[in-house]
Amino acid sequence: MSAKTVSGPGGKKPASAATNLIAGGGAGMMEALACHPLDTIKVRMQLSRRGRIPGHKRRGFLKTGIEIAKKETPLGLYKGLGAVMTGIVPKMAIRFTSYEWYKQLLANNDGTVSGSGNFLAGLAAGVTEAVFVVTPMEVVKIRLQAQHHSMADPLDIPKYRNAAHACYTVIKEEGVGALWRGVSLTALRQGTNQAANFTAYTELKDRLQKSRADPSAPLPGWQTACIGLISGAVGPFTNAPIDTIKTRLQRSPAEPGQTAMGRIKAIGSQMYKQEGLRAFWMGITPRVMRVAPGQAVTFAVYEYLKGLLEKSREMIPGGNYEE
Repeated sequence: MSAKTVSGPGGKKPASAATNLIAGGGAGMMEALACHPLDTIKVRMQLSRRGRIPGHKRRGFLKTGIEIAKKETPLGLYKGLGAVMTGIVPKMAIRFTSYEWYKQLLANNDGTVSGSGNFLAGLAAGVTEAVFVVTPMEVVKIRLQAQHHSMADPLDIPKYRNAAHACYTVIKEEGVGALWRGVSLTALRQGTNQAANFTAYTELKDRLQKSRADPSAPLPGWQTACIGLISGAVGPFTNAPIDTIKTRLQRSPAEPGQTAMGRIKAIGSQMYKQEGLRAFWMGITPRVMRVAPGQAVTFAVYEYLKGLLEKSREMIPGGNYEE
């Protein structure tokens, strides 16, 4: 099948919500396990204040990772993984299911989807996942990742013990609304990320399929991973400032009487005055190294699991899942 249609293999019905849930959730879990340490390094680099102290150079991503592993044990690189794993299944389910739904709404009469249609579907899917899952998940994750404590010392007790405790503490001390702190920036980041991600992936996949002897045949896993890697690197370069400001916004409680937009402006202005323009792209290397391989894993695993599930559906009498 063409990458630019809403039909399934052989012109059949698109994958069901159950397929997107299972395939997306499995892909998300594999991505989190493989790439979470790079996300922790990215967050620490974005929160670092070394650039503000005269005579202190900023640490690179390798040195930052080594310092975390040395002082906090290698398990320190997986801080916040519980929050990610808890939200990864609904996040990926919402991402792929909503993307396919938006794509069907934007499809032409013949079932094809234009480049602008793919872009808008990806944008809407990114905003949807940001509002329902990503924002509260990242608030909890960042609170855990920002803690500088050794996981090898039982006497070094952090404020947030795990994802569930962090969520409970934030709600107790700051209210439920604190879990959605930075939702506008997160929605903007996720929306632009997925718009670029799905558009690039679809275009590359379509070109590869057209170059094959059988354009309707699925691509090999290594090709799916390669185009996922390329498409995953597009978004971070364009929206890195949004991600850096969002991370600092979500790290700490809001000041009384201060609006969300006021905090965003204050954080951005303070970063520019104290650290310069470069600070807005702080952590871009580990972020690209986190997102790009993550998308390679996600799309490769998703397409593989989706193919298996679609084959199993064909074997069931009537060709439908029992739900």
